[in-house]
Order: sequence, then structure tokens, then C-alpha cells
Amino acid sequence: MFAALVVFLLLGYPVAFALAANGLVFFVLAVELAPHAPAEINLSWPLLQALPDRVFGVMSNEVLLAVPFFTFMGLVLERSGMAEDLLDTIGQLFGTIRGGLAYAVIFVGALLAATTGVVAASVISMGLISLPIMLRYGYDRRLATGVIAASGTLAQIIPPSLVLIVMADQLGRSVGDMYEGAFIPGLVLSGLYAVYVFLVSLVFPKAAPGLPPAAIGFKEPNGSRGVWQLGILVLFSGLVGYFVLAQTGVKAGADFVILVICTGTIVALICALTNRFLGASRIAATLLLAALLVGAYFWLRTSAPQYETTRLFLEMVAAACIYSAFVGLVEKTTGLRLMSRMATQVTFVMVPPLLLIFLVLGTIFIGVASPTEGGAMGALGSIVLAAAKRRLDRNPARFNFQLLKSATESTAKLSAFVIFILLGARVFSLTFYGVNGHIWVEHLLTSLPGGQVGFLLFVNLLVFVLAFFLDYFELAFIIIPLLGPAADKLGIDLVWFGVMLAVNMQTSFMHPPFGFALFFLRSVAPKVPYIDKITGARMAPVTTGQIYYGAIPFVIIQLIMVAVVILYPPMVTHYKKSGTVVDPAAVERKLENLPLPGLDEPGGMPGLEGPPKIE
Repeated sequence: MFAALVVFLLLGYPVAFALAANGLVFFVLAVELAPHAPAEINLSWPLLQALPDRVFGVMSNEVLLAVPFFTFMGLVLERSGMAEDLLDTIGQLFGTIRGGLAYAVIFVGALLAATTGVVAASVISMGLISLPIMLRYGYDRRLATGVIAASGTLAQIIPPSLVLIVMADQLGRSVGDMYEGAFIPGLVLSGLYAVYVFLVSLVFPKAAPGLPPAAIGFKEPNGSRGVWQLGILVLFSGLVGYFVLAQTGVKAGADFVILVICTGTIVALICALTNRFLGASRIAATLLLAALLVGAYFWLRTSAPQYETTRLFLEMVAAACIYSAFVGLVEKTTGLRLMSRMATQVTFVMVPPLLLIFLVLGTIFIGVASPTEGGAMGALGSIVLAAAKRRLDRNPARFNFQLLKSATESTAKLSAFVIFILLGARVFSLTFYGVNGHIWVEHLLTSLPGGQVGFLLFVNLLVFVLAFFLDYFELAFIIIPLLGPAADKLGIDLVWFGVMLAVNMQTSFMHPPFGFALFFLRSVAPKVPYIDKITGARMAPVTTGQIYYGAIPFVIIQLIMVAVVILYPPMVTHYKKSGTVVDPAAVERKLENLPLPGLDEPGGMPGLEGPPKIE
């Protein structure tokens, strides 16, 4: 069956139809050959009656509803110009630091990964926006293309990733647990990319130059860049966020970190807003507002303690107003600006998408919303943010009916693509399970030498090789259902197993010569010499060989990340600490001591007089 499937795919048939046709053809063969097979294989025509039920099971799967919601959220934010604003602002933030633009691409790639969840959207948008800028300032073409392609693939591992939703569905685990487990590995992988850029900039300084001073914007009147003011704002917002969350019942863990960041972004945004609209000239008004908020906070604390969320929000706004008043007072008395143009710009550009991302992930992590509900909230939030951006920038291109229509059409195409592959995989697996193929695969994998270690080495090598030819959706629907039962039988945590395979499957986008991220980047990278719009210089094209060569170091980094996840499981399994732990022994003791009235009375419990007597 697998050999025939490979032949179908190499002939160019769509994956979904190749899977379904393969399953049906081999179903006919299996039924005809069943009389000659061993007794344990008794495939027959009535088994086909299970197919409609499998199809209906896919269509009624609420977990998969999160796929179109998160896709729509990312496409609306990306097409409203958020990626362009982020790359420009973060590039200015890193400024003259060597490799600054590459760091900005990695940082924005992680942010886009947390909003789009779609690799194609991330790679294409960053390729269109950042590649010409990097080439303009003399970046090595291999480094520039490799950073863009690798940063775009972060959309597969950083929540809310679409592949994690599919992985959770195939392994029978919670999407929230999968998101929480993948959060730290996604950030660590982004950090490894940044470490590689740092090493390249040390060894080959000309490969990753900093921006020239003439290209630096958002300067203060005295010529300084105002970066340290941004650091003070981040430190203050983080401390307020930690102090506010410490008053709640949220335990330390990934969900606590997410909510602290979410709270801190709200505080930073309020600080920037109050500074812009009140400013140094209205210190008294800001302090009066802070005093009213503090008074309302203490009144709620004593008179209405049930409104905890409202009280904490008042506390955040009061702290932001006090900070703004302090900033205005310092500026008025000493002339020192504590809220620089850079700090304000970064806050206004980064906070809205960050707030939406961490609000969605935070509600999922703490169990307030399911991933499907969180995705619906994110889709609505993206529309609100895009409409607000259009209003503030007075730019109709930021949000209009055409943008909404194109995002909806792209979402429908991707969702239909996922569902059709899943339906084809269901037909394929019906025959495969009917001939006990899953039992054969499970016994084969569990009997590998070396136990868990041998199993993990074989599985990772298998997925890495198959990733040369199969997309991550195809791997998730065809291979994962076969590997999951064997991993569970060996006692492997399936969430950790799924995150490890997700990192490994990420290489499917970067493998030369079939990596989809490389194809996406090739479609937008300049193929012929062109004239730069800013400098007027004649620029050489980017060759396919340069794109492939630049991807190899990042494939190696992804494999290193797979090894790190294997060697340090707590990086993923920390998700268990945030769940409710039930001690069965304690429950049993409580049940033993639980008084149940009427148990000692004749007839047992009240109203139960025993069976009727037969005269």
C-alpha cells in the first residue's frame, strides 16, 4: 500500500485522491485475497459501511474548527500591513548592530508564527518585505534567504500552529496541552537561530552588516535613539504584570508567563496612550485619574470582592497613569524624556498583535476557552485590529472588503485542503486497519532493539527521510496514526512525542530540493538583475543555489533542537504542572468516610425497599 502510494504521488496525483484511491483499490484486492489469508484477516465488503461514519466523524470534529479560525486571524493581520510595520520597527530597534536585520526577521518570524500559523504566509510576506532591504545593505544572500525561510517555518511549532492542532487530533491529546508543551521549544528554536546569526556576524562581519547611521529613524531631538527608555518601559510593565498575576490563583508555568506578558503589554499600551493624549502638560489630570482609580480599586476590594478581574484591571490602569505622571514630571523638571519616540513606536506597533496573541493563548492555557473558542476570538480580534489600524492610519488599504474576501477565500482553500487529506487518510486507514496493518506496524516498532531509545532514533530518522517527499499535513495524517499507538505502548508521553515530531517535521519545509519554504521564497526572490528603488544601484539576482545553500545550516539547527527535546523532556512535559492533579488514594479515603444517610437502615438508602416479594 505504501509503495503504491509513493508511485501515485510521484505521478503527480493530489494527495487526498491518491490516498482514497489507494485505499479503495487495495480494499478490493484484500477482499478477494481474504479467503487465502490467515484466519485473523477476514476483510469483507460490509466493512465499507463504516466509511460514512468515518467521514461524518471528520466533518463533526470540533477540534478541527480551530484550523480555519487561526488561519483567518493570521491572514487578516498579515494582509493589513502588520508584518511590514513590525519588520520596519524592529529593524530600526536593532539599528547599527551587526546582523540587526537578521535578528529582526527572526523576531518578527516568531510573532508572525504566533498569528498566521501558516508557513506560506510568513515566508512570502517576509521575503517580499525584508529580502530587498537585506540585499540593499549588503547581507550575504545565503544568510539572508536562510534566515527568512527558517523564520517562516516557526509557524509550525510556535502556537497557535495548525500542525499542532492536527497532531493533537491524531494522537488523541488536548490541543491546549500540545500548545503549552510546544511553547518553550518554539522560543528556544528561535533563540538558536539568533545564536547562529550572532556567530556568523562575529566570524564573517561583512555577511551581516548593521544599518548605516543615515538609515536610522525615530531619533530624539538631541540625536539619541531612545532605546534605554524602551527598556525601562518593558521592565516597569513586566513588574506590574507579575505583581498583578501574583494576586490570582494562576500557578507558575507557561500559562503564568503568557498571562504576565499579556498583562504587561496592556500596561505598556496604556502608558503610551496616556503619555500621548495627556503628556507632560497634564500631570495633575493624570494624577487625579490615578487617584480615582486607586479609590475605586480599594472600594471594590472591600465592598465587592467578587469583581476580581475589574479590580485587577483598575490596578493596572492606575499603575500606568502613575508611570505617565512620573514621566511627565521628570520631563518638565529636568528635560529628560523617559518616553522616547522609539519606545512609543515599538509599543504602538508591537502591543496590538502581541496582546491578541497572548490573550488567545492565555485563555486556552488556563482553560477559560477551548482552542476552537480561542481561535474564534482571535479571528474576531484580528478584524477589530485591522479596522482600528485603518482608522488610525487613515489608509483604506489596511482593511476593506477585498482584504476580507481574499482572506476568507484563502482560509476556505486551506481548510478544504486539510479536510480532503484527512478524508483520504480515513479511507486509506480503513483498509490498512482492516488487514491488521496497524498491529503489524505496532509490533514492528515496539520490538526494535534499544527500547524507547531505539524507537525514538528509528522514528526520527524515518520522519526526517519521509519529510524529503511528504508535506507535514501528509506526514501527520498518514504516519502519526501508526506511530502513536506504539509510542503509547512503550510508555512515551504523547504530547512530548508530538512536539518532538513537530520539530522534526519542520525540516520538511527546509529540505533541499523539495522544501516548500524554499519554493515560496524562490517565488518572491528576484530572479533577474534589478534596480534598487532607494539607492538606484544595480542589484544581482538571488540564485536557487544560494537559497538551497542558505537553508542547510538551519536544517542542522532544527535537528539539534530535536536532540535537545529528546534529551530534556521537561522542556515539554512542564504542561502537566498546570493541570489539576488528583490523588486516587485521597479520593478513596474521602469516599470511605463519607456519611450516606439511610445506608444502615433496613432496605438500604431511603426510598429503596429492596425487590418486591412474590406471593
